[in-house]
Amino acid sequence: MSKKYEQLAKEIVQQLGGKENITDAYHCQTRLRFKVADESKLNKEKLEDLDGVTKYIHNAGVHQVVIGTHVKDVFEEVEKFVDVQTSNDSNLNEKKGPVATVIDFVAGTFQPVIPALSGAGMVKAVLALLIVFKVITPDSQTYYMLNLFADGVFFFLPMILAFTVAQKLRCNPILAASVAAMMMHPNWGALVTAGEPVNFFGFIPFTLATYTGSVIPILIVIFFQSYVEKFLHRVIPKSVELVFVPMLTFLIMGTLAFSVFGPIGSILGGYLASFFTFLSIHASWVPAVLIGGLLPVMVMFGLHNGVAPLGVMQMAELGYDSIFGPGALVSNIAQATAAAVVAFRTKNKKVKQVAISGAITAYMGITEPALYGVNLPKKYPLIAAMIGGASGGLYAGLTNTHRFATGSSGLPAVLLYIGDDTMRFFWNIIIALIISAGVSAILTYVLSFKYEKEEIEGVSEIKPVILEDTRLVSPIPGKVMPLSQVQDEAFASEALGKGFAVDPSEGEVYAPFDGKVVAVFPTKHAIGLVSDTGVELLIHVGLNTVELNGQYFDTFVEAEQKVTKGQLLLTFDSKKIEAAGYPTQVPVVVTNTPQYSSIEILKQGTVNKDEEVLVIKV
Repeated sequence: MSKKYEQLAKEIVQQLGGKENITDAYHCQTRLRFKVADESKLNKEKLEDLDGVTKYIHNAGVHQVVIGTHVKDVFEEVEKFVDVQTSNDSNLNEKKGPVATVIDFVAGTFQPVIPALSGAGMVKAVLALLIVFKVITPDSQTYYMLNLFADGVFFFLPMILAFTVAQKLRCNPILAASVAAMMMHPNWGALVTAGEPVNFFGFIPFTLATYTGSVIPILIVIFFQSYVEKFLHRVIPKSVELVFVPMLTFLIMGTLAFSVFGPIGSILGGYLASFFTFLSIHASWVPAVLIGGLLPVMVMFGLHNGVAPLGVMQMAELGYDSIFGPGALVSNIAQATAAAVVAFRTKNKKVKQVAISGAITAYMGITEPALYGVNLPKKYPLIAAMIGGASGGLYAGLTNTHRFATGSSGLPAVLLYIGDDTMRFFWNIIIALIISAGVSAILTYVLSFKYEKEEIEGVSEIKPVILEDTRLVSPIPGKVMPLSQVQDEAFASEALGKGFAVDPSEGEVYAPFDGKVVAVFPTKHAIGLVSDTGVELLIHVGLNTVELNGQYFDTFVEAEQKVTKGQLLLTFDSKKIEAAGYPTQVPVVVTNTPQYSSIEILKQGTVNKDEEVLVIKV
């Protein structure tokens, strides 16, 4: 079981505002996904800082917590702390933009089908290998049955999609699958094969079209069925709806499916197939280049969920996928390679650990840990990976490389490119991956000389400097007082270090010495500095002001920036902070206090920003 993730799950729920604030909870392959009632109750900074959380993302009304490939185990523990049974109806009326609505519908429909498609795809790949190495022959019963194992999902795809569409649209999934079963019935197939006109009741024409393995027709049919069902539930008395709602649904939707919606979907599917064919002949490089280069951005905004099903639709219409599969595969390998190079170049042990694990999972097709843990924060590996992915996609597109089954987009997916009694597509995708990985590795390595310079060259920089006696000026004008008078136990007890506090008369904080900015807190209320003489200093504006999330604060420096004595670091509005109920005392703490023999206050009471107030002796 997933008991070891119980504490992580509990903390995630707490930072999302607690059980009462969570209205929906579910997960995908790498992320926990939540909807909440009141976003003001979220603590986004603490959520992202949790050990076990790679990234927090807010997109299209959904709060996404990136965990990794073990997300299912974490979700098992999350379920203990939230009520997901009654939450699905709470956001039905949530207003979304048209793009977000379409993506949400497509993702909700196709994501549950991915495991089945991936499994069937890999069976196809194994079958292709058995043929290539002459273990079995195409006319053997083993080939016949293995092919049946894989084709079952694709043959009955309309029924599977009908079920997931119905779940998404909150209508009866069993009735939806039953309507799909009508459209796939062998007797209807016999009528289509016979080619004779079919007229229902002698005057309603049923268009002769085959629906097995199709996608568009069933999406349209179940979309309208959801409205029919809801209408019937409103008008039919509760005492008899168990019988009459299913019966009328079958009669109404059966008629509409064969006469109107099914034929419309079939026509649209034909146009879609023509579009795919046009692309493969006249612009085969476009989809692979765009997906190969831009997939990381699509993942960040959730757009990939709306694009990936195009590959499934193309496979349903033409028997192969050149729209999404090749570009996604080269992009993922590019991301994995960029993260691997970072792991090789960085001297930061934590980054190295994240980069190694992220690269491994990315090579297997799951890129979120590498993307959010390494490539996006550092930026230059992401740029290198996008260029590498586009380069590999260009080769895959120009050679019209395509896969013959859907599956994951990691290294094992290369087997999906064996088909049509040829190894040509397999070798082409291998070459595309080499190009993608090669370009990404070279660019990441070259860029690392600039962006990893401090880490790589600066091993000596992390060694302690030779400490010197230092006289510290007040970083802010106001009334100087001992830390013992601060209205916060952690500062008052000097548990964080010795120093002093200032009751500010102005809302400006200046550098008290020449040195470097170590950290600027995301909420802008505190800054960490280190002097050229080795003093490590924390300037904390106000008490509990982290809760203001940066409101009333402005910073003028960033981490790793050199500063000179008297340079403006940040400003704040003390009146508004006090009005919000927070004390404005500013503790100034020497955080490496144990390295010094004595730290004494020179002056108390009113001081200017350039007056000496503290002496620090080695």
